[in-house]
Amino acid sequence: MATRHHARMAVVSLLYAYDLGNGAIAEHTDEILEEKKIRNKQKDFAIALFDGVMENLERIDKAIIEHLKEWDFERLGSIERATLRLATYEIISGELDAAVVINEAVEVTKAFAAEQSPKFINGVLDAISKDINK
Repeated sequence: MATRHHARMAVVSLLYAYDLGNGAIAEHTDEILEEKKIRNKQKDFAIALFDGVMENLERIDKAIIEHLKEWDFERLGSIERATLRLATYEIISGELDAAVVINEAVEVTKAFAAEQSPKFINGVLDAISKDINK
């Protein structure tokens, strides 16, 4: 049975595909989630997250860019960008405590990205969280 963690990993995969130029990925979310065995409540959760990110992409990217410090947004790896987008959306939506969102993002990053990426993701999301929760 899929968990919310699995759903988030699937959403990062969808956002990764979108970032690589597959703009039509939204038309195939049902099949992709089914293929990854994300069903029922977790499927609804994943679709809500993906749709939320896509609907708020400009605001999310702006928040990320403001907190990158010495990094160029366009030079971020696609997995890192996808993970930051998802977690930033969850922080902005305020449905979960930011610490939980950041921890999940770090765990997803450990599964998909380079060795130094979790620390980077943690730092950027912590800054975003502090800024939003002022």
